[in-house]
Amino acid sequence: LLGGCTAIDLESEFAHDARLQAQILDQSSDRYAGIDPLYLSPELVQRLEDFVGYTRDDRTRVERLQRFMYDEDQLGIAYSTDKTHTAMQLYEARSGNCLSAMNLYVALARHLGVEASFQRVQVQPSWDKRGGLLVLSEHINATGRLDQSIRYVADFTPEIALQQRTSKVLSDTEARSLYFNNLGVEALIAGNYAQAVNYLKNALFLDVNNSIAWNNIGASYNRLGETELAEYSYRAAFERDENSAPAIANLAKFYYAKGDLARAREYERAIERFNASNPYYHFAQGSVAFEDGDLEDARESFEKALELKREEPDFYLALRKVYLAQGKLVEARSLLREANELLALNAEIYRPSSSRLRLLERESVLNNSVESARRILITR
Repeated sequence: LLGGCTAIDLESEFAHDARLQAQILDQSSDRYAGIDPLYLSPELVQRLEDFVGYTRDDRTRVERLQRFMYDEDQLGIAYSTDKTHTAMQLYEARSGNCLSAMNLYVALARHLGVEASFQRVQVQPSWDKRGGLLVLSEHINATGRLDQSIRYVADFTPEIALQQRTSKVLSDTEARSLYFNNLGVEALIAGNYAQAVNYLKNALFLDVNNSIAWNNIGASYNRLGETELAEYSYRAAFERDENSAPAIANLAKFYYAKGDLARAREYERAIERFNASNPYYHFAQGSVAFEDGDLEDARESFEKALELKREEPDFYLALRKVYLAQGKLVEARSLLREANELLALNAEIYRPSSSRLRLLERESVLNNSVESARRILITR
């Protein structure tokens, strides 16, 4: 679970239904086995080898790969939210989302003999001014070891504000499941609900514990009027991830539409408890209060965020701004020192930057922990 957070608490038990489960998990093989997100054409491989040249040093290979991917006189890959691509589709389009870029990056790195895996990280969630959850999303980057002491993280959009201690290295099968989840969401947004279900079924065939895909197939079934399957899928998403606020929000909306107001309110209260135990909720509320000039409310919210999660430099720096505005210079200096010490002592602490490559030359004293973009989540 997210450090400092508790799971969403609901008294209702999830009842497995063999009939509904069989309707959703009805595949015995990968429906899209012919799609390989990591395939590289001979032409692209040759271009890569010509640019990187011969070197036995993995660090040099990774640095040259960064230039090959992003320099304008090479591939010049740019960020776009339009579509999720395979490695070769991205090579042709030259723009795509984070999962698209990591499909290409991981494939190219492995061809060069560099260790490379997909890594999932939680993005800092955001709320509106009334405290309503807007976005709870995930981000994909790549990671691997260059030797026994140095690990790298390659990031397509390093400016994104991520949650500390939420990274998880994925297997290729898990990453493939996320790929079909994204295709399913794109089909859903386009109104192709039956195709969305097909893609999302494949995502679940690859990883039955993919709570994101369970939530999204629930949304697809709901659009198709398959309310029994929709409800079951939303509840399956929550069963697999007790921090799945999007699944709970969808269930609240679902029960309101059915006229089951008591159950809808139960799920709304669960979201309220999720907010109360989430440090980033208090951080968001403090930021709103600070912008409105309410320094005392801002201070209380930032202090609560720090109480729930000590490993987030943004919380120290936000509270420092309040103290500076209040003229409490000693307290402000102390918070700056604590934030800097946290960054200095923990190589894993992530800071938004313009650098797409981080080299971690020592193990962090923090332990990674396992921890979904609107109520329909697409991995960025």
